[in-house]
Amino acid sequence: MREFAHGLVLGKFYPFHSGHQALIRQALRECEQVTVEVLGASVETIPLEVRADWVREEHPTARVVAAMDDAPVDFASAAAWDAHMPVIEELLEGPVDAVFTSDEYGAELARRLGARWRRVDAGRVGNPISGTAVRRDVAAHWHELPAPVRAWFTRRIVVLGAESTGSTTLAEALADALGTVWVPEYGREHSVTRDGGLDAPWRSDEFDLILDRQIALEAAAARRAPRPELVCDTDALATVLWHERYVGEAPQRMWDRAMRHPPLAYLLTGDEIPFVQDGTRDGEHLRHAMQQRFRAVLAAQPVPWLEVRGTVAERLAQALAFAAEQLAGALAVGPSLEELGAAHDDTRGDGCLQQA
Repeated sequence: MREFAHGLVLGKFYPFHSGHQALIRQALRECEQVTVEVLGASVETIPLEVRADWVREEHPTARVVAAMDDAPVDFASAAAWDAHMPVIEELLEGPVDAVFTSDEYGAELARRLGARWRRVDAGRVGNPISGTAVRRDVAAHWHELPAPVRAWFTRRIVVLGAESTGSTTLAEALADALGTVWVPEYGREHSVTRDGGLDAPWRSDEFDLILDRQIALEAAAARRAPRPELVCDTDALATVLWHERYVGEAPQRMWDRAMRHPPLAYLLTGDEIPFVQDGTRDGEHLRHAMQQRFRAVLAAQPVPWLEVRGTVAERLAQALAFAAEQLAGALAVGPSLEELGAAHDDTRGDGCLQQA
C-alpha cells in the first residue's frame, strides 16, 4: 500500500528534462495514482501536446493531461492564485492527497487543494537542472533530456546525389567530424534483398516500403544520437526521385510525405568525380541527368542546400562550414511567459505555477 492515493505533479516541461523525471518517479513510487498536468503558455514555442506526449511516453502509468494557462504568476497574490486554480482543478479527476514539487509554491498549492506538500529536492539538489538552463543551451544539456525529447530536437543533415558521387563517403565523414551518428540508405539494402534482386522490375509499393524504413531508421537514430545533429545518407525526397528513375512519375502521396519530413539542410555531392561501377549501379551515362534532376528539385524546395565538389577533404570542409551555418540557432527555444514578463515588465510570472 502506497502512502498516498492520488498525487499531483505539474509543470510546463519546457522542455521535459531529468529533473522532471525525478519528480514524477518519486510521485509514482509514493502514490496509487499520479496526475501530471502539463501547463503551457501561448507564447511558448514547443507545442503543448508535444510536451504532453513526451511525458506520456516516459511515464505510461501516470495520467497526463494538458491545458493552456496564460494567467500571470505572483506567488504572493491571492488574485493570481485564484486565476490559476480553475485550470489546475479542471484537469483533476478527483481529490488530491499530495502535491509533488521542488519549489516553494508547493505549500500554497497543496493548501488550496487540501493536500499535503511533498517537497522533492532530487531535481534541484541531487541534479540541479532547470528548464531555463536547457532553453539557454540545449546542446550543453543533451544528457539531461529523455529520448523522445532528444528526437524532437535532433536536426537532420541529409547527403544525397546521383550514383557514384560519394554521398555515403561524405555522410560517414561528416558524422565523424560532428561527433554524431549517421543513417545509412535503406534502399541500397533493399535493392539487394528484394525478390528478383537487381534484375526484377521495380514496383511503386517497394518505394513506399523504402520510405517507411528510411524514416523509421532516422527516428530511431535521433533518439540515440550523442549530439543534436544527425547525418543521413539519403531521405524521403531522394527516395521519391529514385522512384521517378526506376518506376516513373511518383504518386502525390510520396511527394506529400517527403514535404512533411524536411531536414535542416541538404548536401548534394557533385558528379565531377570518376564513376565507379560496384555491380549495383546503372552506369555513368545516366549519372549526369540524374544529378540535374536532384539540382532542379532541391532548387524548387525551401530547405537550404549546397552542392559540394572536390576531394573528400575539400567536400568535408565545405559541408562542415555549411552545417555550422545552418545549425546556428536551430535549437533555439523561445522564452517562457515569465521570461518575457521580466524582460518587458508588462506581466509577471511564467504562465502557470510550475517547475521550469
